[in-house]
Amino acid sequence: MSKSQSDKFTIWSIFRKADFSGKISLTLSTWFGTGLLSVAPGTFGTIAAVPLVFGLACLGTVSGVFIIAMVVAVAIWASDRSQELLGNGDPSEVVIDEVAGFLLTMFLLPPSWLTLGLGFILFRVFDIFKPYPIKQAEKLRGGLGIVMDDLVAGIYAHLCVRLILFFC
Repeated sequence: MSKSQSDKFTIWSIFRKADFSGKISLTLSTWFGTGLLSVAPGTFGTIAAVPLVFGLACLGTVSGVFIIAMVVAVAIWASDRSQELLGNGDPSEVVIDEVAGFLLTMFLLPPSWLTLGLGFILFRVFDIFKPYPIKQAEKLRGGLGIVMDDLVAGIYAHLCVRLILFFC
């Protein structure tokens, strides 16, 4: 049995034994199971955020800020709780941080396939390569560290998309 397959069985075992809040945190932190995919869970977690991005684009600025703040708060809590349950510093199965970071990337950008594509690519590049200070943000403890690096990557990606749109 491969390591990733046995890890998935471990997660299911932990899920079955967890209390109600543990089950909720694992469900949310894996973004309804997206993080359990064996290949590129962070990329698929980002893709799974696309419906939220389009929904957020339909709302006003104040509602958008409120929803992003709620997603970030839930992401920090769920990531922290799931990290405790899984006994791993930054579990690859936890992808709600990618959802929060990508929402921040796309916030207040004009909704189009161009901005979505640019935002997606740039967010994933910053999230994977972690230029300064993204790597340092990741060193924060618990759920805050899991989520903060993706929020900084989201800010970088957002600014880069704005620059590209400005010059093109």
